Amino acid sequence: MSYLEHYNLNEEPFSISVDNRFYYNSKHHAEALIRLKYAAEQRKGLALLVGDIGAGKTTLARRLLDELDEASYESALLIVIHSAVTSEWLLRKIAAQLGVEKPSEAKTDLLGQLYNRLAEIHDKKKKAVVLIDEAQMLQNKEVMEEFRGILNIELDGHKLITFILFGLQEMDQHLALDEPLRQRVAIRFHLPAFTEEATEEYMKYRLQIAGCKKELFTKTAYSAVHQYSKGIPRLINTLCDNALLEGYLRKKDRIDHDMIREIAIDLKLATK
Repeated sequence: MSYLEHYNLNEEPFSISVDNRFYYNSKHHAEALIRLKYAAEQRKGLALLVGDIGAGKTTLARRLLDELDEASYESALLIVIHSAVTSEWLLRKIAAQLGVEKPSEAKTDLLGQLYNRLAEIHDKKKKAVVLIDEAQMLQNKEVMEEFRGILNIELDGHKLITFILFGLQEMDQHLALDEPLRQRVAIRFHLPAFTEEATEEYMKYRLQIAGCKKELFTKTAYSAVHQYSKGIPRLINTLCDNALLEGYLRKKDRIDHDMIREIAIDLKLATK
């Protein structure tokens, strides 16, 4: 038996893997989506969403990508996995994501290929949007200058591409490496942690999606989860997943405040 059977759940409600079925549209998530979709729709060129580690930026990026209608947008999500990124690598990745076949190794030719592809997308009455997650990894001036150069590509008075960057708050410092680029940020939104009320709603929503039919956490347990996670979704998930496992091992029907506190101490989220 596992905790899924013990609590009569269909699947793990608090997995940290990104799954749009478990997307919780909090007040701030909804506002972020409206602002970022506006940036894409109006071809604003450059938009920025920042937030702390575990705040849900990747989840939001994938949600936004899903909501950009394929009939109106040529969109792609690029995830930066290390900081040793060159402008050439970035340019080739962007070109490939937007459908350039066999991106050239020569930068001049590559820029020509990208322009032709963006013009082709424009002629189809579609908008090119590239979402870049973990954008704080882009840490050098050369890359920032490359962004600015691409944003200069226009046709019929319209920008041919919009970048939406998702990253930590240090992104502001990286953009400032190229002041003209920083000044081109048309939309900036800070994704805050959940309030206590939103934390409880988030937990209940994920439990519902997982097939939960009864209250598994006491009212004080919800408060404790918010207290020790500080409203950060990734930490909420970690706390709750451990709580359900511990509850199963102890044969408990409900998770209470004391159990959450014990788990928080074990996870170094609280002191004794």
